[in-house]
Amino acid sequence: MQRQKILVADDDPDIVDIIQTVLEGEGFQVLVAADGEEALRKVKEERPDLLLLDIMMPKLDGYQVCQQVKDDVSLSSIPVVIISARGQKSDKDKGFRAGVCDYIVKPFDPLELPEIVRRNLTCPPRQAGR
Repeated sequence: MQRQKILVADDDPDIVDIIQTVLEGEGFQVLVAADGEEALRKVKEERPDLLLLDIMMPKLDGYQVCQQVKDDVSLSSIPVVIISARGQKSDKDKGFRAGVCDYIVKPFDPLELPEIVRRNLTCPPRQAGR
């Protein structure tokens, strides 16, 4: 059975290391992108099963990446989960409007990540304008 691919897009190497260690320990294949443009390129090339996305990144922010993924018919079914230090209601609302399945606020418990990923791998596509 092929391992499920998770693309982690975050410009903080420490956060990426934690996420990668935990998810690989649970049997996921983890791909990494350090900025929004790299994330978008890897989504198109690798077709991950799920995208874990930071908001505050160089080049393109997480909202822009999510919007471009959701606007592309060939990519729009890929579930997107935001992991961000920005936890205001307005930030979360903007994320859900962009099409994310879930919104996790940093700091988070790394041990909860595998369950969050599994739960969101089956995220139904959101209707526009939610």
